[in-house]
Amino acid sequence: MLKKWLHKVLPGKSAKPRRAQKQVIPFSEHRIGADMLSFAAEKVVRRLHNQGFEAYVVGGAVRDLLLGIEPKDFDIATNATPEQVRKIFRRSRIIGRRFQIVHVMVGPETIEVTTFRGGGKVQQNEHGRIMKDNVYGSMAEDAMRRDFTCNALYYDPITQHIIDFHHGLADIQARQLVMIGNTAERYQEDPVRILRAVRLSGKLGFEVEYETAAPITAYAGRLKLEPVARLFDEIMKLLFSGHAVQCLAQLDKLGIPDNIHPILTALQHAVADSDNIVSLALRNTDERLRADKSVSVGFVLAAAMWPRLNEIWQHNTAQGIRPVPALTQAINELLDAEKGWGVPQRFSATMREIWQLQPQFENIKGARPHRLIAQQRFRAAYDFMLLRAETGNADKVLARWWTTFQSADDETRLQMTAAAQNNHNNGEAKRKRRRKPRKKKENPQDAV
Repeated sequence: MLKKWLHKVLPGKSAKPRRAQKQVIPFSEHRIGADMLSFAAEKVVRRLHNQGFEAYVVGGAVRDLLLGIEPKDFDIATNATPEQVRKIFRRSRIIGRRFQIVHVMVGPETIEVTTFRGGGKVQQNEHGRIMKDNVYGSMAEDAMRRDFTCNALYYDPITQHIIDFHHGLADIQARQLVMIGNTAERYQEDPVRILRAVRLSGKLGFEVEYETAAPITAYAGRLKLEPVARLFDEIMKLLFSGHAVQCLAQLDKLGIPDNIHPILTALQHAVADSDNIVSLALRNTDERLRADKSVSVGFVLAAAMWPRLNEIWQHNTAQGIRPVPALTQAINELLDAEKGWGVPQRFSATMREIWQLQPQFENIKGARPHRLIAQQRFRAAYDFMLLRAETGNADKVLARWWTTFQSADDETRLQMTAAAQNNHNNGEAKRKRRRKPRKKKENPQDAV
């Protein structure tokens, strides 16, 4: 008990990094063939080799291949400097300030090429976060600078060997996520590694090793000091990992507070209840991504922030404001606050359009439904309304009407809107009809 308590109070001091030891793992033990790489990745490695440089496929692609997962992209690590890589590949560009990398374009594919990082002194701010890191070194030093052992594997498609310095292959086989080096120092250098631990453990179904998990609660608050754009990008990677629900469950498991970022706060509150619009949208998104279907970032964000928006909307209508202006006012209030969240304008615009169309689904008579269905964002807004109906936030009968209307031919649509108009007129007539006043009975005493 005392040892566990010390781990929580002094995570950095109690952590004992495992000793690095280079292992060369032959093809017979890992079964990754060069034909499992993309054409672009293999071409970049071979070109660098032909120019006299070392080059390896590194990181998540090697990890995923070992797990039987098809990699989304391939990264290359080399001892060539960014300037040397740039000279070798005509279609390439150097990007990055904190650490320069080269994007090499081969056909439609972009390969990220990084130079081996060194173990020398880096430039850090007052919080210990690395601000500049253009120090180059050996492959062993580069492996030490990577975050988790499962991401520090180097695959050479020419020899078909994997180079492993930190027992990464064993950790993948044990399905555990292990930080390289002193865990507290690594989170201090880059707090975003906390969200990467959340994403990787949720996506891969890995258990976060004790020493790796212990400092997270103490350092999670530093995420609020990160540039909002960088934090937003990491949250998007988590949301669109194909396993968002499992990733978000890791936030509570790892002791991450719910005040890091407004979008993350909304998501953490929502996943506690599996029957709300946010949980339903995330499950649908996970299914689509795993089926290799397209998804809309703006749509998912609109669902994530809907509970808060709906709360403001209902408050405004309770103050006597009509529904449509009440919703517009709520949207403006929420999006004004969102400007400091790092959300790009293109996503905010999609969110606004989806939200603003919701009250229009109430109008099913006359020309309005025909105009609504012609709107550019109709399909996204319609899908959003179906989510609301499924969670009891919109009328299910109305949702079925729109499901029929949007797939009907022109004649059927005209019949549907005419029927809705007649029902409306009949309802109005009944409300306007008044009962004839009864004749007042004469009082016999009045006649006297």
